[in-house]
Amino acid sequence: MGTIKKDHLLGKLDLLVLRILASGESLHGYAIAERIEQLSEHVLQVGEGSLYPALHRMDESGWVRSEWMPSENNRRARYYRITAAGRRQLIDEEAEWFRSAKAVTRVLRLT
Repeated sequence: MGTIKKDHLLGKLDLLVLRILASGESLHGYAIAERIEQLSEHVLQVGEGSLYPALHRMDESGWVRSEWMPSENNRRARYYRITAAGRRQLIDEEAEWFRSAKAVTRVLRLT
């Protein structure tokens, strides 16, 4: 089984990141990317070039908050936590995802 190309994740990246952060943990970017890869059984891979701009954009939108803290290996890292606005956005993004997936499934079953 292959991996999904990084550029195919761009439309889903906010949804995936918000869902990971909704677990309640503060995570740094590498841990978020790693969790997405693990939970997707290595099908989805998020590159730094996509992840960090998305996190910055979500921080500016108020969906996440970030703060600098020491990481597990005692290096300085920016940790992200979902906000109330981010939880509302997650609900909207999940609804849109399921609506779109259902529509695509209907088209694929046409044959």
